[in-house]
Amino acid sequence: MNDMTPITTTLKDWETDQEVRWCPGCGDYAILKAVQRTLPELGADPKNTVFVSGIGCSSRFPYYIESYGFHTIHGRAPAFATGIKLANPKLDVWLVTGDGDGLSIGGNHTMHVLRRNLDCQILLFNNEIYGLTKGQASPTSRVGTTSPSTPLGSVDRPASPCAFALGAGARFVARGYDVSKNLPEVLKAAHAHKGAAFIEIFQNCIVYNKDVFNDFAAPKGSEDRQLWLKNGEPMLFGSEKTGGVKGLALDAETLSLKVVDVADSDWRRAGVIVHDVTNRSLAHMLVELPFGAFPMALGVIYDDPRPTYEAAVAEEIGKATAGKTANLAKLLAKGQTWTVGGTAADPI
Repeated sequence: MNDMTPITTTLKDWETDQEVRWCPGCGDYAILKAVQRTLPELGADPKNTVFVSGIGCSSRFPYYIESYGFHTIHGRAPAFATGIKLANPKLDVWLVTGDGDGLSIGGNHTMHVLRRNLDCQILLFNNEIYGLTKGQASPTSRVGTTSPSTPLGSVDRPASPCAFALGAGARFVARGYDVSKNLPEVLKAAHAHKGAAFIEIFQNCIVYNKDVFNDFAAPKGSEDRQLWLKNGEPMLFGSEKTGGVKGLALDAETLSLKVVDVADSDWRRAGVIVHDVTNRSLAHMLVELPFGAFPMALGVIYDDPRPTYEAAVAEEIGKATAGKTANLAKLLAKGQTWTVGGTAADPI
């Protein structure tokens, strides 16, 4: 989140005159609308906002947001975003990518923008397929997925975007899905985080991977299959109407999470854990929960800020230039070569 003076805008201020060109029914429409509705609530200014994308269906995003935008090259959006933020740290930078763009050819770049902790919001749309290039299996496709590139079914074990982000050193990790009414709150939390905020957004590809997330995202019975995490609140899911309230507790013998029944709303007696967004060990357990035996963990999973990359760069440059006057003409007049010396403690 950049330090900015909030201004008043409306949804219309963030809509462009460009024709939105996604397949009818694509989950990207819902994500776009969620972002456009959230930006006014953040007090964001179109003049100080930049959307950066790579290549893929999700990467058309900058065309549809009335702000500055860069539609860059495959997998390299984090590199562009880094340059933009270093050039002008006051800009509010959003990075939009997909499971193929961000975790395959761009996996290396995604890793480094996370470990460096550039102050930006990273929205990774995960539809578990390559949509733009006609439905090949992607890094997140499930075992057995049939596609033009895996006609007999994929034998690859899928990557977990959130586990990848935590492993790369991300300080903010969250999950949501395209049509969820809770997605705007997740976006707000990401924007409030000072540093690289990573959000995996499950997105329905209506053509090549239709309804693949219905196992947890379908409205009917979703309370039994979704665990919406809230800091300081017990990890509860389910309802009395659908088989009873349940929660997550710690199995002390295996140091892992387990599902427990909650009787008479007494979650403390059942041993249900209270969510702590600063607990990194708990975050690792939540993103690795196998769906089916456990609900899908959604919302803010981890949020523990640390100093940002651009702040460290600015501090280093400040020390190196303190008390000195830039004089390019004098430097060039010294001759064909010059020597750069000094140390980190006493830079030249």
